[in-house]
Amino acid sequence: MKTQINIYFGLIILLTFLASCGGKKEKETKELIKPVKFQEVSYAHGGTNRTFLGTARSNKEINLSFRSSGILTTLNIAIGQKVNKGDLLAQLDNTEAILSLEQANASLNSAKSSLNTATSALNRTRTLFEKGSASLSDYESAKSRFVDAQANYQSALRSVEIRKKQVAYGTIYAPSNGIIASRKVEINENVNAGEVVANLNAGSFMEIRLGIPENAINRVAKGMQVVINFPSLENSVFNGMVSEVSPSIDANTSTYPVRIKIENATKEIKSGMAANVVFTFDNLLQDEELIVPITAVGEDSKGNFVFIIISTDGKTGTVQKKHFAIKELTNSGFIVKDGLKIGEKVATAGLQTLLDGQKVRLN
Repeated sequence: MKTQINIYFGLIILLTFLASCGGKKEKETKELIKPVKFQEVSYAHGGTNRTFLGTARSNKEINLSFRSSGILTTLNIAIGQKVNKGDLLAQLDNTEAILSLEQANASLNSAKSSLNTATSALNRTRTLFEKGSASLSDYESAKSRFVDAQANYQSALRSVEIRKKQVAYGTIYAPSNGIIASRKVEINENVNAGEVVANLNAGSFMEIRLGIPENAINRVAKGMQVVINFPSLENSVFNGMVSEVSPSIDANTSTYPVRIKIENATKEIKSGMAANVVFTFDNLLQDEELIVPITAVGEDSKGNFVFIIISTDGKTGTVQKKHFAIKELTNSGFIVKDGLKIGEKVATAGLQTLLDGQKVRLN
C-alpha cells in the first residue's frame, strides 16, 4: 500500500514537471515570432514631396586673390573679422613692380622734356617759315620731330599706367563691407596670381545652394516655395523661395545648380551648414504607377525583391520572398514596373534576417 502511494505521488510530480516544461517551450516558441514593420504597396496620388540636400551660403561670396605673384608681407585678415570697403587686407612684396614704376616715371619725364623741346622748336620754326627765314624742309623736319616726341610721350604715359596697375595687383583692398569667412594663407608665404587667399561674405541674406537631378529640374521654377530644415538646428523650420535656376548642368555634380533664398533666416544659420530642402511637386508621378518603399527592397542574384506578408488576422502572418521589376528610383520609393499589386504588405526592416516562409508578427 505504501509503495502504491509513493508511485502515485511520483506520477503527479512527473506530470507537473512535464506540464511546466511544455508551457515554457510554448512560451519560448511564441517569443521566436519575429515582429516586423511593414507598409502597403500604394499608388502615387497627387503632389509628391521630394527632399534634396543643400548647403547654406551668403548670397554674395567674394574670393579674394592677387593678380600677381610674390611674398606676402602684409595680412590684415582674421576669420570672423568685419571689414569695410576700402580696408587694406593684404599686400605682396612689390619691390620689383615699384622699381619698374620708378623707371617708367623717369622715362615719362624724359619723354615729356623731349616733347616740350620739340614743341618749342616746331613753334619757332613755324614762325621763321612764315617770315620766310626758314625753308620748307626745316619746317617739315621740326613737325616730324614733334610727332615722334609726342608718340614717345604717349607711350611712356601708357607704360606708367601699366606699372601702376602692376603695383596695385600686389595689394588687396576690401571690395565691399562684409565678414571674413575663411583665410587660406599665412604671412611670408609665396602666393601665386589668382590663388584664393581669403573668402569674404558680403551678402545681405542667406541662401541655400543645391543641385537638382535632371528628372526633377523641369518641376523647379523661380519663385517656387519650399520648406527648409537644418539637421544641426533641431525643431527649426524655415521658409524658402527659389531665386535662381541654372539652365545648364554642372559637369562636376551632374545636377542643375539652384539657389534658394531663406525668407525667415536667423543668425543661427551659418555658412556651410547642411540643409534639407523639401519641394512639393504636383503630379510628379503618374497616378496609375505603384510605389514601394526604398527600405522594403532588397537585391540578390535574381534581381530586386521584397518580402510580402501574408496575413489573415492582421496580427501575424508569414513572409514570402517575391521578385519584381522596377522602373526608377524616386525620393518616395521605387516605381514598380511589374510584379507587385496594390495593397500588398511588404516588410520594411530587417530584410537580411528574414527567411522565406518565416512566421512574423505585424508591428
